[in-house]
Amino acid sequence: MKTLKYFVIGLTALLTFNSCGESFFDTEYTTYLGEEEAQTAAGRNPDVFTNGMWSWNVAYQGRHDSFGFMSVCKYLEVMGEDIAFQTSSWFNYDYQLDYRLEAWVRTSTIWTHFYTLITKANEVIALYPKGGETAGEKGLIGQAYAIRGMSYYYLIQIYQDYLAANGTSFNMDAPGVPIMYNVMDGKTEEEIAAAKGRNTVKDVFEFAQYNLEKGVELLSEGFVRKNKNSIDLGVAQGLLARFYLLTQQWQKAADAANAARKGYTIMDDKGLAEGFSSESNSEWMWGFHHTTETSTSYASFLSHMDTNGAGYGRNYPFLIDAKLYDQISDTDFRKALFNGPEGDPTAQMAGAQRPYANRKFKLLDNFLGDYIYMRASEMVLIEAEAYAHLGNGSKAATVLKELMSKRDPQWSESSVDVEDVYLQRRIELWGEGFTYFDLKRLNKGIARNYQGTNHNYRFVVPAHDVRWTFQIPRSEIQENDLISESDQNP
Repeated sequence: MKTLKYFVIGLTALLTFNSCGESFFDTEYTTYLGEEEAQTAAGRNPDVFTNGMWSWNVAYQGRHDSFGFMSVCKYLEVMGEDIAFQTSSWFNYDYQLDYRLEAWVRTSTIWTHFYTLITKANEVIALYPKGGETAGEKGLIGQAYAIRGMSYYYLIQIYQDYLAANGTSFNMDAPGVPIMYNVMDGKTEEEIAAAKGRNTVKDVFEFAQYNLEKGVELLSEGFVRKNKNSIDLGVAQGLLARFYLLTQQWQKAADAANAARKGYTIMDDKGLAEGFSSESNSEWMWGFHHTTETSTSYASFLSHMDTNGAGYGRNYPFLIDAKLYDQISDTDFRKALFNGPEGDPTAQMAGAQRPYANRKFKLLDNFLGDYIYMRASEMVLIEAEAYAHLGNGSKAATVLKELMSKRDPQWSESSVDVEDVYLQRRIELWGEGFTYFDLKRLNKGIARNYQGTNHNYRFVVPAHDVRWTFQIPRSEIQENDLISESDQNP
């Protein structure tokens, strides 16, 4: 798989950014390290080998709609109905569910993003043929297992219609994605080679779960991260909670989410108003802290999302779906994160003046602002939803109240169901990259053609429509002998 041959073993990226229109991301690497030198360096400073993964997650890829993991989330999120456009946008074709075919750059970008992370993770894991000994070594390897597991569960959701039509079982025998085994995975050369074809959904699920659980195990050995750029035990448990929710392992999802959020405090209304741009927030679990050296200026998540700043959002604003806005209680502090139907004529920028414009995200000075990957609020929502699926509505409400007590002082439900929790997910996590995945795992379609809609592209797309599943990139079919034209998704 030539598309996977990108980065050398665990080496620190040196990021150089220039002005808009030039190359934002020039990456250089140090020379190869021998096994002994690499292990010595990793023991001294594990972060040196994972920094490449975190840098790749925010890497500018030559287009102003391509800025790493958060751009992938954005491609997928606008395919739902919670974000509305009324102007042109860098994400127009995604919004129209018309960017999934094999020849388009979008599917290639997504595929390359996650397989590059997998390649980097494999390189880190291979540093220790006998496994780590110190907490630092185990933390290094545990982060690699966690990111590898995360990458596979994102890929299988994007490249297969994995959920059966009944919504309660899985298409386990359906073709999934290639698995890039590491020599540490205990596979023969023949098995490693064969896995570069399309493995079944069952195979990918099992391997993702193995990696995530292995990551949690290793990170529980005393590893302490230096900053929120890295994965620690809580984040690994959060990634595992997401996977358990995806695979309908409800009690495990509840337990993992509860464990993941320990030590974090749900932000109050003042925190909500701060702009979702600083990892110092009390409930942020994982993200990326940008500096002037790593900022990608216009080509960045917050540039697109801030409707009242200096970036793209001032002209091409992301709006909240009008129907979703109407479902937010007037006593809910989160309603203030969006304009109402009258707009805001006092706002400085045209984007922020529009009806239903989001005011949730705010750029800081000099195009700075941190990227958010995981929050404690999401963990509350996972735990509550899991109990709702288990039929324990009162327990679900008790858990959900931990969030709602900080969001809506009038909220006082004694029992909630899955749809109640799902509504709060849509409101709480708006713009953060969850919509597409929630629609698929909950067996839902979208309808943007309702009376009073504020969408400029209006249609109905049912669950399991072919447009929800991306085709494998054309380059992968051309370069991978184990994937042929007949293996392509519809």
